[in-house]
Amino acid sequence: MANQYFENSTDLGHELKNFNFTLRGNNLAFTSDSGVFSRQTIDFGSRVLIEAIDFTEIPAGNILDVGCGYGPIGLALAKEQSDRQVVMADVNLRALDLAKDNAKVNKIKNVDILESDVYEKITDKYALVVSNPPVRAGKKVVVDILKNSIDHLVENGELWIVLQKKQGAPSAKKLMKDTFGNVEVVTRDKGYYILKSCLN
Repeated sequence: MANQYFENSTDLGHELKNFNFTLRGNNLAFTSDSGVFSRQTIDFGSRVLIEAIDFTEIPAGNILDVGCGYGPIGLALAKEQSDRQVVMADVNLRALDLAKDNAKVNKIKNVDILESDVYEKITDKYALVVSNPPVRAGKKVVVDILKNSIDHLVENGELWIVLQKKQGAPSAKKLMKDTFGNVEVVTRDKGYYILKSCLN
């Protein structure tokens, strides 16, 4: 069985790939590798999510990127929101090493990149929790990311996620409504839903 991006494998060969991508108006350089999610380029869902996030009503405070992979979401937001600290968490050690390298290459210093199984090692509260959930890791992980984000948000903090319709966006929307009492479909694009909830 092939290694999944949400697993760790020490014997996995390397297949480094370098590319640039403009996100939120900033041109960023990325290195990806085998064994990480969307190694060829930044996946469409993450791109739609990154560009959709609106900071107008997000309170002052830091950002948490859950399941950060090699870092496109967290780094794009950190580059733009230089007055906010961005915590980027993942279980994939190779992805975390790449994220650290990508932060360095792009001279992004307002990031903390750490190993955490969802919220396992997250103790603070954030103005924004953002995620492109690892659907292949199973429904339990996705539910954990959505449902337990409420414990890691400041008052009026927001959860933003991206999911494909066929990968459970409608049920995620219901779960977010049940958890927060509100949910908004911010954008729909090629089957991808950008959903947000606010902790009122």
